[in-house]
Formats: sequence, C-alpha cells, structure tokens
Amino acid sequence: MESWDPYTRGCPSRDLLDQIGSKWAVLMLGELGKHGACRFTQLRQRLAGVSEKMLTQTLRTLERDGLVRRTVYAEVPARVEYELTSLGQTLRAPLRALTEWSVRHIEEVLEARDEYDVRTEGAG
Repeated sequence: MESWDPYTRGCPSRDLLDQIGSKWAVLMLGELGKHGACRFTQLRQRLAGVSEKMLTQTLRTLERDGLVRRTVYAEVPARVEYELTSLGQTLRAPLRALTEWSVRHIEEVLEARDEYDVRTEGAG
C-alpha cells in the first residue's frame, strides 16, 4: 500500500482535498447526507445560489471520485437521482463537524476580519 502525504508536491490527495473542501461539494454532500437520494432540481432548490452549471460540475466530480452515485430510472420522462455512496457516507461526520464549527464561530471570524481590515486599511 502506497503512503500518501498531502504536504508533498504532486500527491493526489491534494486534489481530493481541493474537491471535497469546495463550498458546493461540502454543501451537496451535507444535503445528500441529510436527505438521502435527491433529484437535480431538489438539490438546486435546497442549495440557494448554486448555478446549474456548478451543480452539474460538482456532482460529476463527486461521482467520479466515488462519493456520489447517479441513478437513472427508465421512466418517461427519465428520472435521475443522486445519493451518497458508502465512501461518501464516511465524509458525513467530518463535514458536519466543519459545518457546525463554521456556524459556531462565524461571529468571531467576522470580528477578526473587521479588525484586520481596520488595521490594514491604510497599509496598502
């Protein structure tokens, strides 16, 4: 078994961290983890602000990485659903922890940003 180190240049885990750490991936994985299988339009409605293009790109990337399963049902019109794979399920707890942390600490972060902006306003 190969040893991976994201701190090493060229390690493929860097790309994976970039993918699963993106805003839309975190939110999509969280939504699918919370509600189970969803249709494209359901996800778009639940993720306010996501464009159709970004939703499509992110779902394709998550599917390629084995985190999301796309199922097409032979109906007229065709029905397509997205759900977490067993691998995707393993991300639920870590991503939930990050999401909860961001909600719990957003006020402190906003204050820090304001303080930084005031300190550096004339330094540019």
